[in-house]
Amino acid sequence: MIALLEVLWERGRDAVSPAPVSSSQLRVMHILERAEGINLRTLGTVLGAAPPSVSRLCDRLEALGFVKRSASLVSRREVELRLTAPGRSYLRDLRARREEALVAAVAAMPPSAREALIHGLGEFRAAVETGIVGRTWPLAGDVGPATGAHPGGTARTA
Repeated sequence: MIALLEVLWERGRDAVSPAPVSSSQLRVMHILERAEGINLRTLGTVLGAAPPSVSRLCDRLEALGFVKRSASLVSRREVELRLTAPGRSYLRDLRARREEALVAAVAAMPPSAREALIHGLGEFRAAVETGIVGRTWPLAGDVGPATGAHPGGTARTA
């Protein structure tokens, strides 16, 4: 089952190819989308990564034009990270293509299989929301994996 989910996930990512990003870079973009203006140190904490690695991730995203660094209004020693318009557009396009692929796949399923899928995904979501072990999200409540609200009102993960 895990392998199948990974294949579906990659197909959605592969469908968007104007400026491909790695899964780590995509994770950074999702975090920045929900925590606009965080600094490198906080991003490193969320990612569980060392500052040099986080800085290199952001360097690559900045070179693609997806992330912008700017001086913090709170502290001159800090740099804030923000998604650019092209970065937001990339994420929107990625989501639209993934949704399109999922809708097509679900539409091809018989009704009984769709009902089973709905039930199974409901149980899966409940298990994820109550059973995440070893994962911390130190930012505001809307940044965590189970609470990041998608514009359509559904939960979204990083």
